[in-house]
Amino acid sequence: MKILFFSAKPYDKQFFDIYNRAYGFEIEYLETHLGPHIANAVNDQAAVCVFVNDKVNAGVISVLAEKGVKVIALRCAGFNNVDLDAARAHGIRVCRVPEYSPEAVAEHTVAMLLTLIRKTHKAYNRVREQNFSLNGLLGFNLHGRTIGVIGTGKIGSAFCRIMRGFGCRVLAHDPFPNNELQLSGIEYHTLEAVLRSSDVISLHCPLTPGTHYLINESTLAMMKPGVTLINTSRGGLINTAHAIDALKSKHVANLAIDVYEQEEKLFFKDLSQSIIEDDTIQRLMSFPNVLVTAHQAFFTEEALAEIAQVTLQNIDRILRGEEPDDHAALLV
Repeated sequence: MKILFFSAKPYDKQFFDIYNRAYGFEIEYLETHLGPHIANAVNDQAAVCVFVNDKVNAGVISVLAEKGVKVIALRCAGFNNVDLDAARAHGIRVCRVPEYSPEAVAEHTVAMLLTLIRKTHKAYNRVREQNFSLNGLLGFNLHGRTIGVIGTGKIGSAFCRIMRGFGCRVLAHDPFPNNELQLSGIEYHTLEAVLRSSDVISLHCPLTPGTHYLINESTLAMMKPGVTLINTSRGGLINTAHAIDALKSKHVANLAIDVYEQEEKLFFKDLSQSIIEDDTIQRLMSFPNVLVTAHQAFFTEEALAEIAQVTLQNIDRILRGEEPDDHAALLV
């Protein structure tokens, strides 16, 4: 059986080649993303494997069906980039990796938070230039602060537990409260209550029609002046233009993002020799109190190993007419 990978990077090949030894799939890796421009590259592959910025819309799915593709495998948890109704109509199965080292993303969230509030990135650059002054590096303690967590799935739950370890009060909002978290001292409240009461707000919810632009002019206005906002989930959760306005007015004191709504044109690429035409990301990066990483939160050895193992197992079981071990992995 053949699998065609899109948006493949050297680290994808490294980990998938290792774990494919147990399955023996014929794998071809393409660096380009999947979209209408490249869908016809599929030839005799039973499955395609895609990532977060591949465009798997109805038109692409129609071409994949004509080419005989049986499985669309996402090597990620999010699936907002796939037209599930179109896949269902064409009889193509869609699977994902519902969780892969939630701690990887949660720990990166903490790393971004600590970097911003303690200005370690600025201190690093300053000391390398033999400037040992502390002026302008004043931070604040996390201990005793109120942390708001929007979404308490596997990643949000891991982040909650870490924040409790820092001695923070943790407020959470989720349509489905986690009883175990509640027993550990996490307080569930309405979205508005969490936004109004938190010193730090971290987003850990999926991107759906209901959460698109969850952070907007109205919800930003609910937040405390001087709030710190972090997004390691999906770029579309934040209306970036509204966030920039809140930064300019100093209502938002710090912003950390590992995701960006237009990231498919930027992230996972070396653009150091290019002119970036996206004025919005350039404006964001011009703020001294904004930290941007390029969808790096998942990027650990443990997570990549888990992604490779689960993706290949999902494809193998579906092509053999079986269900994946984790029922949450099968979307269609």
